[in-house]
Amino acid sequence: MNILITAGNTQVPLDHVRVITNIFSGRTGAFIARAASARGHKVTVMTSNPDHLTGLPDHHDPDRRTTIVPYKSFDEYRSALEHGTRTGGYDAIILSAAVSDYVAAGVFAPAAPSGDPPVTLPDLIPVGGGKIKSTESELWVRLTRAPKLVDLIRSEWKFRGILVKFKLEVGVSDEDLVTIAEQSRTHSDANFVVANTLEGAASYAYLGPVAGKYERVTRRDLHDRILTAIEHEHRMGTSVHG
Repeated sequence: MNILITAGNTQVPLDHVRVITNIFSGRTGAFIARAASARGHKVTVMTSNPDHLTGLPDHHDPDRRTTIVPYKSFDEYRSALEHGTRTGGYDAIILSAAVSDYVAAGVFAPAAPSGDPPVTLPDLIPVGGGKIKSTESELWVRLTRAPKLVDLIRSEWKFRGILVKFKLEVGVSDEDLVTIAEQSRTHSDANFVVANTLEGAASYAYLGPVAGKYERVTRRDLHDRILTAIEHEHRMGTSVHG
């Protein structure tokens, strides 16, 4: 199979030296990529942290079976994902990257020194450039919702292969996690969802639907269970969605 795996976080720039990001590094995607390569699949890995792929043959290997595509920002990730989805000829896409939910629409500072009453939006002026000055008494960052790229895979980018979505929740029960995961899978028209909580992420995740249900999988076994599921789906020829 020809598999695309995304891994790591995305950065949202505030200026040329500051970014907003998240705590995820891409180790899960790296484990999946190594396992897929070991099983003989052709693998493309889009990652914000290529260092986690040490030991995985890269695009210089003679078979050209593995390609590593680095990115940093949300925009770089979106561009690479759209291009790969449209032109890569992938049988499966596994989206384990932790993508920004919001992008910066401006950074603002008080037009006058802060005081009482508190600063309100009309009192703010935009700041920016190469590096925002550290002398500002406070900064306000305006964030706007980023597009959900997983929802563009089927609808706009017309991918008809096997799609695996990742879903993270915080402070929910396992029962609620599975319910949320299935709703999320249906919304994105994905074949499978890997769902976990921040509290339990180091130990286990839920993968489904496999044989019509979600199964709890240990972190150690997760990469192999994902690949077994998509290999079975590929053999059955049921990857094409509407």
